[in-house]
Amino acid sequence: MADALTFETMGGMAGKELGVSGWVTVDQEMINQFAECTRDRQWIHIDVERAKRESPFKAPVAHGYLTLSLIAAMSYELGALPKGTAAAFNYGLDKVRFLAPVRVGSRVRLRSTLMSFDDKGGGQYLMKSNNVIEIDGEDKPALIAETLAMLVKGK
Repeated sequence: MADALTFETMGGMAGKELGVSGWVTVDQEMINQFAECTRDRQWIHIDVERAKRESPFKAPVAHGYLTLSLIAAMSYELGALPKGTAAAFNYGLDKVRFLAPVRVGSRVRLRSTLMSFDDKGGGQYLMKSNNVIEIDGEDKPALIAETLAMLVKGK
């Protein structure tokens, strides 16, 4: 689909799937690094033995915000930006819901659908996408997030 994406065609693509990323394994090292960066060292994420004993999930789970942060990198993989994009900036989130825990060792992937693509003038466009992080082998997704990106069209 990436070949067909242009600033002229994106507005008419609302409701169309932008793509599905490859799988990413969320391992304990990733969780530990995120815990250190954010200083969120809650035991349910980083204490493997305690999580096995005391957690309702019987294993450590990824931080919700870790899972949310994977959207950016998986979006790049989709190539969901129109040709001629000079820059893309995170503009925020309209809605995020964390629906299921991501247990250590789980594989996740992104399924993204374009919700809207609005010309804001001056060569800037606001792109709103619905993003679902799926967990391999699970019925419920990890999360659903409506993301906003401000795109700048190249000269």
